[in-house]
Amino acid sequence: MARIKLAYLGGGSSRAPGTMASFVHHGEEFNGSEFVLIDLDPEHLEIVKTITEKMAANAGIDITVTTTTDQRDGLRDVDAVLSSFRPGGFAARAIDERLPLKYGVIGQETQGPGGLMMALRSVQVIKELCENLTRVAPKARIFNYTNPVNIVSQAVADNTGIPIASFCEGPIVFPPVVAKAAGLDPDKLKANMVGVNHNCWSNEATYDGQDAFPILRERWEALRDRPTDDVNGMRALHLAVAMESVPSDYYNYYYFKDEILRERQLAPMTRPEVIMSSLADYWRHYREQADSAAPRLDPSRSRGGIHELELAIDAISAFYNDTGARMPFNIPNDGCVLPGFDETTVVELWGTVDAKGFHPEPQRPLPHSVLGITQQLAEYQILAAKAAWDGDVADAVRAMAANPLVPSLTVAEALYAELAAAQSDWLPERLLP
Repeated sequence: MARIKLAYLGGGSSRAPGTMASFVHHGEEFNGSEFVLIDLDPEHLEIVKTITEKMAANAGIDITVTTTTDQRDGLRDVDAVLSSFRPGGFAARAIDERLPLKYGVIGQETQGPGGLMMALRSVQVIKELCENLTRVAPKARIFNYTNPVNIVSQAVADNTGIPIASFCEGPIVFPPVVAKAAGLDPDKLKANMVGVNHNCWSNEATYDGQDAFPILRERWEALRDRPTDDVNGMRALHLAVAMESVPSDYYNYYYFKDEILRERQLAPMTRPEVIMSSLADYWRHYREQADSAAPRLDPSRSRGGIHELELAIDAISAFYNDTGARMPFNIPNDGCVLPGFDETTVVELWGTVDAKGFHPEPQRPLPHSVLGITQQLAEYQILAAKAAWDGDVADAVRAMAANPLVPSLTVAEALYAELAAAQSDWLPERLLP
């Protein structure tokens, strides 16, 4: 079993109770370990610590939990860092998603202008993390869930020697979206998803051992004119059939952007505004569980559910317990394992994890029908990482203009200026107009 010291950056977030519940669920794999919860909110840290300690005690798991609001102090001598935080909180995300709509641009958490602004905020904290690690934990590795995970990883990989891998369940959950929309058994659709995070496609896909696309096409033709409550899934099915590649459903923003823009503009609330309306109840529930003898998270009152960040936890266990587990991850494309992308570009693909590191599987190229947009988003990712790490306003505008959701340079300039002004509390001076 792995006996490690792990810092959880974001350990007082609304997802943290579910994440620590996941660690307890995997407890035998981490017996004897120390978890340092780092966050800016001491009250929330104490709640998460109490829930974790009681869950561990009830499960017979031997772990130590400490908390701190001092990042450098919390990182001292750690073996690993689990990074999952949201600088600016949901208030900043609400600006990301609301403000672009008046420019006729989709606002979204990780895509387009909203994704860029989140990257600019996130990477500033990650840069501080890297500086602190070099001083107090030079052998530590970063297991990252902070969004946009691809840009965060790109920034760290381009500018430091600190090992980082980022994680997202997307390659696992995107194919079932298409299968369910088609009325097919999700377990029989096997799609190997590769590309860049939140923007991957299948380079191989079968259904029950046969070529998936004639089957998906037949189902699309049968269902396309029927009413549906699963608009997102039907769009993904339509896209899969049109491109002959199973998509990340985030591509709906690019291929159905006119429809989605209208929907967002007419919606009374953005997604972060909906979440903010539930935050008070999440923390009321967490306080109740912290006060109970046997905490038990209610999935309907827990942000993200009762088990969170399990893919990163699987990777941490696989690395420190040397298991060779197979999973998707985001790492630099060393050796051009994924054809069509530079060696230094952080790509998302499948592979195995053991004590020697992350071992990507050799990949077929993406189909030509989807390669171009994925390469464009990879180049945007590189520009965004540069702007976020040490760039200026010109670098940030250049990155925004490179994103396919932004229609022109003039829109990029005006939109960036307004977004940066609205988020000046969370951005460094060099990125303010």
